[in-house]
Amino acid sequence: MFRSRAKTEKAAADQTPVTASSPQSRDPQAPKGRPTPKRSVAQSQRRSVANTPTTRKEASKRSREERRTALERQRQALASGDERYLPARDKGPVRRFARNYVDSRFHIAEFFLPMAVVILVLSMVRVPALQNVSLLLWLFVIVMIVVDSIVLVFRLKKELRTRFADEPKRGAVAYALMRTLQMRRLRLPKPQVKRGERP
Repeated sequence: MFRSRAKTEKAAADQTPVTASSPQSRDPQAPKGRPTPKRSVAQSQRRSVANTPTTRKEASKRSREERRTALERQRQALASGDERYLPARDKGPVRRFARNYVDSRFHIAEFFLPMAVVILVLSMVRVPALQNVSLLLWLFVIVMIVVDSIVLVFRLKKELRTRFADEPKRGAVAYALMRTLQMRRLRLPKPQVKRGERP
């Protein structure tokens, strides 16, 4: 009758039965409340935890290795033309068509470097006639490159409008013009069509 309230509550708590939700009385056969993960998922989770770098040095080493692997994959893609690993500037059907369009034709601009070397050598000779010839050759090469580039721009734009009406074509013509300035054997990605072949 004269027991304190705290003692009464403690006695009541001791007399309450242990419920099934308490950890001591949990049935091992009872469901967990979440699905058991598949073995492959559990193994991949364990592998990812095991492969997580623990120090900054390990993290930087791993990032260097991943970057090296990505660059090697990109280099192989530039040689083989594999679209999956090409750089962003070379990806897409529009850029691929622009590359093939350039590679299927002769362009004056691709011979610019060899012709420039020849003209430079002629201009260094101390013969006025040869120097005049080199100047005329230089002007002729520049005019031919400009004319050839203008023709390429008009034809390529027309082809792109016909074939890729609904796709973005921004930068594709400039991309093709830059490719014409490279010698065929030095172009990256490597040419995938022969000269004269339809792109």
